[in-house]
Amino acid sequence: MRIYNTLTRKKEDFVPLSPGYKGYQVRFVKNFTDVDDKIIRRANAEGVPALEVSERYIREFGADMAAIGVRPGDVEPKATEHIPEMVALIERLIARGLAYAVDGDVYFEIRRFPPYGRLSGKNLDELLAGARVEVDERKRDPRDFALWKAAKPGEPAWPSPWGAGRPGWHIECSAMSMRYLGESFDVHGGGEDLVFPHHECEIAQSEGATGAPFARYWIHNGFVNLGAEKMSKSLRNTLTIRDIVRRHDPDALRLWMLGTHYRNPIEWSEERVREAARALGRFTRLFHDAGTSKGGSPAPAAPAGELRVLVERFDAAMDDDFNTPQALGAMFDLSRALYELVDRARAGAGARDALAAGVGALRRLGGALGLFERGPADGGPPPPEIERLVAERGAARTRRDWKRSDELRDEIQRRGWTVEDTPGGPRVTRKGA
Repeated sequence: MRIYNTLTRKKEDFVPLSPGYKGYQVRFVKNFTDVDDKIIRRANAEGVPALEVSERYIREFGADMAAIGVRPGDVEPKATEHIPEMVALIERLIARGLAYAVDGDVYFEIRRFPPYGRLSGKNLDELLAGARVEVDERKRDPRDFALWKAAKPGEPAWPSPWGAGRPGWHIECSAMSMRYLGESFDVHGGGEDLVFPHHECEIAQSEGATGAPFARYWIHNGFVNLGAEKMSKSLRNTLTIRDIVRRHDPDALRLWMLGTHYRNPIEWSEERVREAARALGRFTRLFHDAGTSKGGSPAPAAPAGELRVLVERFDAAMDDDFNTPQALGAMFDLSRALYELVDRARAGAGARDALAAGVGALRRLGGALGLFERGPADGGPPPPEIERLVAERGAARTRRDWKRSDELRDEIQRRGWTVEDTPGGPRVTRKGA
């Protein structure tokens, strides 16, 4: 297996810390920054605590991810729950002469960490022109970044050896990663916009404190573009997942995205998603036809080797830096080969066996990409994200929060399902079923 490593700017053989790869359990940590300047400004504008704002958005994020079949992390830590780990990490940096305190703030001194810039390919002199730095006369160097910020009126704060305050953005991710994955771990991911300064700073403060490599492989994905521009909240040109899934099957959205390699930019296109939906329908019809094939007179089966070669093509594509476009190509070729078997399977057990093996392989390959996991669109039990919303609505009704209960009922309906309260509990059905 080979992965493109941003740190070395080339594809490398993936050699994890624990020997082996395929078949091993992956521990995925996805952390939340639940206090920062934007959250504090929103909370002050609304007249509510900052954590109330962050919890609201974390909850909505979870609903949106579930709507498109993105599984949660194995651990999803929040910054405010790990302040002690951050304080301890900052203390280590001060003790090693890599950070300094001034008036309740603490800064990382980047000149004390010579490798700074190797991830982004920037040198220290270039950083003055391109870095997002705050003008602060107290810094030893304008490029030094904040590890701890002294408390200001109207802001949440926590105790520390340097006085009350809150952590800087970069230190949060290092502390939480190291808490759940150790001081060194295999893979760190993120959007390409995070290479500098965020991931660069993570490396500096983590390796500066431990003296050990932080993440061994850095993987960055390209942007989603709307027309010629990056889709961005700051540009106010975003489309919401909530709106998109009202118009498109979530699996079609996933299939469309997988058609572009993760490191490349992808341009939003309603028509391309509709094309993906039609392609998804061909898979669905194949599964239906294969499931209704009946026995008859013997007929020759498709060579097992042909199906095996297509499966091997899929595996080879995914092993080549997760090349999902080529992997999908193998899946489409496999489905075409299986369609040729459907009629013969109705006539003979040999072809039926080959068809069953091929369909099972196709489902397995799709499952590796998060496809074919929701069941048929015309029936069956509600998907996990609907079950979660129904459970949340039940909890709201238990605490007599009728406003929240109604909001959740409306959200369930917007996603194509209805919920009816019965003496035996909620009954959930698909609209029109």
